[in-house]
Amino acid sequence: MKIGSEQYKIHKNEMLLVPAGQVFSFQTGDVNRGYICGFHNDFLLGRFAKTDLWKDFEFLRVWGNPRIKPDVQTAGFIINIFDRLLVEYAQNGLRNQEIYQAYLHVLFCEMQSVYEPLSSGNLVSAVSITNRFKELIFSGIKSKHLVTDYAAMLHISPNHLNKTVKAITAKSPTKWIDEAILAEAKVLLCQSQLTISEIAANVGFEDQSCFTRLFRKYENMTPSEFRKMIETS
Repeated sequence: MKIGSEQYKIHKNEMLLVPAGQVFSFQTGDVNRGYICGFHNDFLLGRFAKTDLWKDFEFLRVWGNPRIKPDVQTAGFIINIFDRLLVEYAQNGLRNQEIYQAYLHVLFCEMQSVYEPLSSGNLVSAVSITNRFKELIFSGIKSKHLVTDYAAMLHISPNHLNKTVKAITAKSPTKWIDEAILAEAKVLLCQSQLTISEIAANVGFEDQSCFTRLFRKYENMTPSEFRKMIETS
């Protein structure tokens, strides 16, 4: 599966988390067997859940490790949860939301028991800065495109932000910003009827040609060509 700009190969019993707003796809001709479960954060708000329940599970955060590799026993428990959710949906649709909320919470707890963070315990400060930077990108990408913008929000120098993010992720802050812009643009190209100039403005570009150059740089095609490819696939 491709998530944003990253490519993953899924093996038996493995799980991948796709952050909200990210474009994901499978290669043409791939045959995949398994479950896809999508939900909005607000769906987790039930009688027994706190308002920010999703923050308790790092793998649901934009900076978390998207790949989870359960052991055989835990994989069996997780499959049982998915089977139960499918039965509930087939019989009752979404009428009994508390059942879904309860099972999703149990699912997350099972996933948490085998979750392996990407970060190193020896780089706590650097990891914290990097994680905060990633979260800021996805909340501010429509108006903030400069490393200096995010450095100011984090109260550190642009040079420090550059060195820190590159040391932890092997990618520069600029590339993270560009990829976030592209992810948002792809969602709009796939799921809206906005014109290319409207999409450019939506992701913070007053000049459509600048947006098109950035898109072509990473995708080797224009936004219009990308939209046509999606429509015909």
